[in-house]
Amino acid sequence: MNLRHFVSLADLTGTEIRQIIQRAIELKDETRAGTHHDGILRGKALAMIFEKSSTRTRVSFEVGMQQLGGNALFLSPRDTQLGRGEPIEDTARVLSRMVDCVMIRTYEHEKVERFANYASVPVINGLTDREHPAQLLADLQTYFEHRGDIRGKRVAWIGDGNNMCNSYIHAARLLGFTLSAACPEGYDPDPEISAVAGPALELVRDPRQAAQEADLVVTDVWASMGQEDEKSARRQAFSGFFVDAELMRLARPEAVFMHCLPAHREEEVSTEVLEGPQSVVWDEAENRLHAQKALVEFLLAA
Repeated sequence: MNLRHFVSLADLTGTEIRQIIQRAIELKDETRAGTHHDGILRGKALAMIFEKSSTRTRVSFEVGMQQLGGNALFLSPRDTQLGRGEPIEDTARVLSRMVDCVMIRTYEHEKVERFANYASVPVINGLTDREHPAQLLADLQTYFEHRGDIRGKRVAWIGDGNNMCNSYIHAARLLGFTLSAACPEGYDPDPEISAVAGPALELVRDPRQAAQEADLVVTDVWASMGQEDEKSARRQAFSGFFVDAELMRLARPEAVFMHCLPAHREEEVSTEVLEGPQSVVWDEAENRLHAQKALVEFLLAA
């Protein structure tokens, strides 16, 4: 087996990302048609380590493994020795002898990197403060389903240069689209990721400039989990970064809107946009399930 990890979207090539997306669409269509896939990962086990809580991540990975015939084990800090100070390196080596794949959702990106360095099974980043690659697969699948290949398109990111923005930068570079990221000063994406983006990234301060002629408009909450103490300062900094119908009118008529959820209605996005005809957020949420099934299948077949 050729061990592959999914710590960052950059762990894949553009060709591999497209391969996973097409497989995700296929699995979704077949599931809706009544086809069962419970032989694909029969006997396989996924350990899910959650140091940061989630609705969509837990349900999508757990149900996805069930649909493919495997098993998923939910592990919170209270359930493991990691929460009692066992070194990451030790946990990685022990779990690797018991399960076939490990998904980690945590704060520090370095934790997932360290875990992957010592694991002998595939490790998946379910979210860190730096990147959220699993969500990007779902976003890309959603765009492909609604509008076709994203190559050559223009994507507007409105808001914080957070983990989602960082992963969108990787996606732009790997899949050949332009990301126009409108971030307030002091809230730019990771400089190391931006530095290798080249012409795939346009960093601007005006949301209207970013949204102009965009094919896809994306935003996220202004204060993520763990940033609650910054909420007041962030609300002030992001006051002009509100996605409403007026901003959406600057994008192309066929543009779609995405948000990884949960959304704070009337804060970063209006209810009118979130519930409007250009919004594909519910498809985007569902596609976490199908994109991650395709990802796990890909990693375990490597």
